[in-house]
Amino acid sequence: MNTKFNRKQIIVFILLVLNCIVLFLTTYSNVQLDRIDNIKVVSKDINNKKSAPKDLFIECYTTTKHSYYSKDLNNQDFARWKKRYHNQIKTEEDAYVAINSMLQSLNDPYSKFLSKEEFLAQNKFIDSKFEGIGVNVASVSGKIYIINVIKNAPAYNNGIKPGDIILRINDNDINGQSIYQVTRLIRADKNQSIKLELLRGSNKFIKNIKREEIKIKTVDYKKLDNDIGYIRISSFIGANTPKDFIVALNRLNEAKALVIDLRGNSGGLFQNAIAISNLFLDKGTIVQVIARNGKKNTYPAKIEGCICKKPLALLVDEDSASASEIMSSALKDNNRAVLIGTKTYGKGLVQRTYAMPNSSGLNLTIAKYLTPNGADINKKGIKPDYTIGFSMSDYINKTDPQLDYAKKYLTEVLKKGENYAIGFNQK
Repeated sequence: MNTKFNRKQIIVFILLVLNCIVLFLTTYSNVQLDRIDNIKVVSKDINNKKSAPKDLFIECYTTTKHSYYSKDLNNQDFARWKKRYHNQIKTEEDAYVAINSMLQSLNDPYSKFLSKEEFLAQNKFIDSKFEGIGVNVASVSGKIYIINVIKNAPAYNNGIKPGDIILRINDNDINGQSIYQVTRLIRADKNQSIKLELLRGSNKFIKNIKREEIKIKTVDYKKLDNDIGYIRISSFIGANTPKDFIVALNRLNEAKALVIDLRGNSGGLFQNAIAISNLFLDKGTIVQVIARNGKKNTYPAKIEGCICKKPLALLVDEDSASASEIMSSALKDNNRAVLIGTKTYGKGLVQRTYAMPNSSGLNLTIAKYLTPNGADINKKGIKPDYTIGFSMSDYINKTDPQLDYAKKYLTEVLKKGENYAIGFNQK
């Protein structure tokens, strides 16, 4: 029997546990895993105001009470948190516990308090840079595997390859340790060297790698066969993502049709999704945002923003979330592109980042969004026009039926001409 898997299930299979963690080996790598969508450009102005721990709690409490998108704050008497911690907060650790407990009561995984270190790390990701060696890792049966190496990063330049197993870090045996334990061992200041003992096949070897500032590349592109271009957006988090996307469009100017790959893209900045969607739309609505007071703000496409009218196919999967879903629904609902792959993640909430005292921050859900057709996709996702699975044999054999189908679809569109109706029958 040929069992079919989507990409998310494949990752779960590889990691052998539901707790799948893929992250950069960087000082504050867990921030990368957050799905963060900011309705405004995140302010990089850190609030250096020195506040007592109790005052930090009160400011987070007040901001949450008056800005959270749901006025009932998850059907609770929110004032109870102020009463509960009255005269109880003495240290910064006390404040963190109180703030996190308060936010957890919202039952909203996207509203989070950020320590000074986490807030700084988030801003670095928005700047599309971080300090590290430039690899993605995963834990498989207690072993730490390198699953991706960033081109031209320190690890890449030292010959490290996907599939290498990390055995020791600075002479510390990491067998059986979690991803987070490993990242604690590998943390170091910029320019400090890290000693890695690795296993490749049956060969053990040692690499001394110096950490560097790494530029994150969120957009990649290439020319496929049959006059089709391919652009992958790995994240919408980078401030330069729209600019990099336009560069990719220009480099693929001779392509007659485009595949845009949003698989595994868990989101990013709200305005990036708006800007990139508008590159393909000269009319219609991109997204509708419902604020705390119930007011609906509609973000229309602007004709002067449209620069590409080529046929489009978008690749999506269960990890395509948030800003990826804004773009997917904008192009789908406006009949501008077809979606190919599996149903998306389903995150229809919007966050804003607030700079809090003591250089900390607060990611808070302040609104929800609807698709151009008025659908609420939160916890539901977006069903693609063509559901194409991804089997384990595809993963092992490095084949991509979803991309193959997109190329087949676009080739047919180009044969039929621009007046050909979107879609064709699967065979």
